[in-house]
Parts: sequence; C-alpha cells; structure tokens
Amino acid sequence: MIILGIDPAIRTTGYGVIEAGTGGRFKVIDCGVIANSPKLPHSECVRRLHLGICELVNTFHPECAVLEEPFMGKNAGTAIILGMARGAILAALSVNGVPAYAYAPTVAKRAAVGSGKATKEQIAVMIAAELGIEIEQIPLDSTDALALAMCHAGRVLRSCGMPGKLL
Repeated sequence: MIILGIDPAIRTTGYGVIEAGTGGRFKVIDCGVIANSPKLPHSECVRRLHLGICELVNTFHPECAVLEEPFMGKNAGTAIILGMARGAILAALSVNGVPAYAYAPTVAKRAAVGSGKATKEQIAVMIAAELGIEIEQIPLDSTDALALAMCHAGRVLRSCGMPGKLL
C-alpha cells in the first residue's frame, strides 16, 4: 500500500511517501517539501501546492493520503491561510481520486515515536533508525508527514483501530 502523508502549510508543505507492507514493515519511497517563497502571493502558493500534490500523485500513485487535522489557534488570519493550503491539497487529491484521511498531530507522533509531544528532530531520529536510512535524507518539514503516513498504515494494516477521519 502506497500512502502519501502531507503536513500542510502555505509556505512549506512537508510530504512523505511510504510503502506499507504486511507485518508492519515500512519503506520510505520519497520525502521532501513543497516550498513557496515568502515573497509569493497566497494565490500563487495555492496554485503551486495544487500542482505539487498532483505531481506527487501522478508520480507515486498513492492509494490514499493523510493530512494533519486542522487546529484552532487564536489567530484567525493564520487559520484562514492554513485553510487555503488544505483546500488546494484536498482539491488536488479529489481531482485525482485519492481518498484523504486526517489525524491529530499528537496521534500521528504517538504512533511514530511513542510520544504525542515529540519534536520533528525526535521523529526524524526514530524514522531513520527504524527504516535504516540516513537522518540527513529526511527534511525536518517532512517528518510530521511521514509520521502521519506511518500512523495511518499502522491503523489500517494492523487493525489497531479505526482509520482517521475521511475528508
């Protein structure tokens, strides 16, 4: 099963593509960042996110995608900008027929590392050790995306609980 994990943001969206096999085995196929310059207007960032996700889907053909559940912060402007990023991502997934699920960041981190409060650095160390890859191959902005993909795979393949919320 190929799973695309996505940590949405308007400027730096992390992604991780994993192959999940039987027995809880994972393989990182790709991970990285869709980066948008702070100088770009939001409309261009949304366009680039949409195209970037479409490119990932067309390259890796994931069976599903997993995003972080949105959080309600105190800054409405930040929530609106995050909503724009999520909308671009969900539109790209929907147009390509890829079902999307969501998990709270703490749930994904707990599944990957054992602690819902784990830092990006701790997640990278654990993923590198577990999968036998160099930590330098994991951009920090993709760690949460990889944790999301691993969380979903664990829940679906190991029947450890219900999959996340279908978006």
